[in-house]
Amino acid sequence: MSTRRQPVRKRAVAWSAAAVMAALLLVSINLRPAITTMAAVMGKLAHGYGVDSHLLPVLGALPVLAFGISAPLGPWLAKWLGTGWAVGVALLVLAAALAARALVPGFIFPGTFLAGAAIMAASVLLPQIVKEYHGTGWWTGLCTMGFGLGAALGAGLVQPLQAALGGSLAGALAIWAVPAVVGALMVGSAVRQGPTRSGSAGGPETGGLAAARIPLRKQRTAWAVAAFFGLQALLYFAVTSWLAVFLESKGLGPGEAASLLAWFSFAGLPAGLLVPVLAGKPAVLRLMAPGLGILIAAALLGVLAAPAGLQFPLVGVLGFVQSAPFGLGMALIVIRSSGPRTAGRLSAMSQGLGFAVASLGPLAAGLLHEWSRAWAPSFVMLAVVALLVAAAGFLAVNGPVVDAGEAVDREKEPSAVGS
Repeated sequence: MSTRRQPVRKRAVAWSAAAVMAALLLVSINLRPAITTMAAVMGKLAHGYGVDSHLLPVLGALPVLAFGISAPLGPWLAKWLGTGWAVGVALLVLAAALAARALVPGFIFPGTFLAGAAIMAASVLLPQIVKEYHGTGWWTGLCTMGFGLGAALGAGLVQPLQAALGGSLAGALAIWAVPAVVGALMVGSAVRQGPTRSGSAGGPETGGLAAARIPLRKQRTAWAVAAFFGLQALLYFAVTSWLAVFLESKGLGPGEAASLLAWFSFAGLPAGLLVPVLAGKPAVLRLMAPGLGILIAAALLGVLAAPAGLQFPLVGVLGFVQSAPFGLGMALIVIRSSGPRTAGRLSAMSQGLGFAVASLGPLAAGLLHEWSRAWAPSFVMLAVVALLVAAAGFLAVNGPVVDAGEAVDREKEPSAVGS
C-alpha cells in the first residue's frame, strides 16, 4: 500500500513546488513596475500631477528610501502569518498604494513611499522561501528574472496603456494594482512552510561554523553581502530613475527614451536567470562577484560617451551587466546563509541596510546633474560605486558562511545528536 502511495506523494510534491515557483515568479514581476512606470513618465508628472521639477530627485529616491526603512516588516509579518500570506498581504498593500497614488489628488509622494515599503516587505521574504523549499539556483534565477521582466513591462507598457485608455496617465499607472492583487492571492494559497529537513538546511557549506550564536551585525560576511547588495541596488535605481532623462538630453524623443529604458530591463533578463545558477559553481562565483562591478563601470562610461545612434547596443550591454549583480546578490543571500531562518535575517539586513544606501543613488545622481548641468559627474560617480561593488563582492565570497544560530539548533535536535 505504501509503495502505491509513493508516486502519488511525489507527484503532489512536484505540483506543490511548481505552484510555489510560479507564485514566486508572479510576485517578483510585481515588485518593480511601481518604480519604472514612474521613471518612464517622469517628464509628464509636472503637467499631469503638478510635481515641481526640483522635487523629481526626491520622488525618484522615495521608494528606495522606503525599502531601507521597511525591511523588518517582512520577517515580522512572516512570524504571524507565515511567509506565503505575509508576501500576499504586502502585495495587497502595494495594490492599494498604486491605485491611490494614481487616483487620489496629492497622494503621489506618500503613495510612492507606501508602495516602496510594501515591495520591500515582500522582497525580503523571497530568499527565505527559496531556502525553505531547498530551491536551486534556478529558483533564485526565476525570481531575479521576474524583477527584470516586471521592470521592463512597467517602463515599456505605461505609455501604450495611456494611449489605450484615452490619454489617461492616472489609469495607466493605477492598472498595475490588478496583477498585484492576483499575485497576492496566488502566493498566499501556494506557499506553505517549506519541508525543512533535519540537518540539511545548511548543506555542506555550514562546516566549520562556531557553536555559538553570533549576531549578524558582528559577522563580516553579512556586512559584505549587505554592501554588495546595497551598492549594486544604488547603481540600478540611479540608472533606472535617470536613464530616460539622460537619453532625452542626447536628442532622443520621450517615446524613444522610454523604449530604451524598457530595453535596458529586457536586456538584463538572461543575466537575472543565469547568474544565480552559475553562482552555484564556486570557481565561477569567485571570479564573477568582483568582475561584475568592473564591467558595470566600463558600461556606464560607454553609455555616457556614446552618441545617440549607439545607445541601443550600449544600453543593452549596460542592462545585462547591471542586472547580473542583483541576481548574484539574491543568490548570495541564499548561498552564504546556513539555513532558512538565517536567509530571512540576512535578506532583511542586506536589503534593509542595502536599500537605505541605495536611496542615495537617484538623489545623488539627480543633484549632481542639477549642480553641474551635465551628466558626466553623475556617471563618473556611479562608475566609482561600481568599483566598490567589485570590492564588496570579493569579500562576500571569501568570508565564512553567515549563521544566525541554526548550526547550534541542529546540534540540539535529537536526529543531530544521534539515535
